[in-house]
Amino acid sequence: MRAVVQTVSRASVTVGGEVVGAIEDGLLVLLGVTHSDTAATADTMARKVWELRILDDERSASDVGAPVLVVSQFTLYGDTRKGRRPSWTAAARAEAAEPMVAAFVAALRTRGAVVEEGRFRAHMEVSSVNVGPRTVLLDL
Repeated sequence: MRAVVQTVSRASVTVGGEVVGAIEDGLLVLLGVTHSDTAATADTMARKVWELRILDDERSASDVGAPVLVVSQFTLYGDTRKGRRPSWTAAARAEAAEPMVAAFVAALRTRGAVVEEGRFRAHMEVSSVNVGPRTVLLDL
């Protein structure tokens, strides 16, 4: 599992002109799933994101109750080492990835996070205003 975590003053996801998820003063998480990921991987990643100390004064989302916007992002597993056209073979197929993204979101909520989500398998427009900017790549 791979996540790009950004601190944001606001972020939203729009699908077909409808805002399906939006937060203020929290974390935007772009989440990619690979073939070997399990519910345990999702739980570990959720814990890392929730406790990641990248907010002001080295605090975490768990410290301040910051909301999290989760957007599935298979392209995080794009491989361009052999040319200009990315290979997506390392990304899990949608049928396997969707339950892992759901497990990640559920694990965040179990920890007390307020979570908003994008819409799986939809063409999403993601808007964000990064703070800092602070962006961290987590890879399990």
